[in-house]
Amino acid sequence: MRLLIIPIGAVGSAVLKDIADALEKTFHFSVELGKEMPIPHDLYNKKRGQYQSTRILRKLHPFKTKDFHRVLGIMDADLYVPELNFVFGEADILAGVTVIALARLRQEFYGLKPDKGLFHLRAIKEAIHEIGHTYGLGHCHNPGCIMYFSNSLKDTDRKGPGFCSICKHELNILASED
Repeated sequence: MRLLIIPIGAVGSAVLKDIADALEKTFHFSVELGKEMPIPHDLYNKKRGQYQSTRILRKLHPFKTKDFHRVLGIMDADLYVPELNFVFGEADILAGVTVIALARLRQEFYGLKPDKGLFHLRAIKEAIHEIGHTYGLGHCHNPGCIMYFSNSLKDTDRKGPGFCSICKHELNILASED
């Protein structure tokens, strides 16, 4: 089982490596870093100043091949879905394709001093969360579980990088069916 990470536009190599290492450790599959995909500027909403994540997911579908059972796009930008002001990430559960946005995970986005360690931890949490969705996991009610819905950065910071016992059990069942 292999996962392909596609950087969408310029994404720092250190955060990509940390995410890849965390995904390998968490899901026990091989992670490969793919070639950078250009930012699809036609998907930029000027009025909102954001990219629509669902449309980005569609651009990632061709990367899901027999060689890769999951695809994670990583974009250093701000994403949204029409119903929400922003999203940290989104998953196409049926296709096994996900995308995460790094912009709002950075302290600098909020006018604060950069914190590389915190930024990398947040990015890892969002990547694990979105890949968890591709295994059929929904949002968890446990605020400490990685599958808890992050409505704000406080939610992301509060949850751990791991699964609660219920989601871990569900993940093991779902992964064995995959």
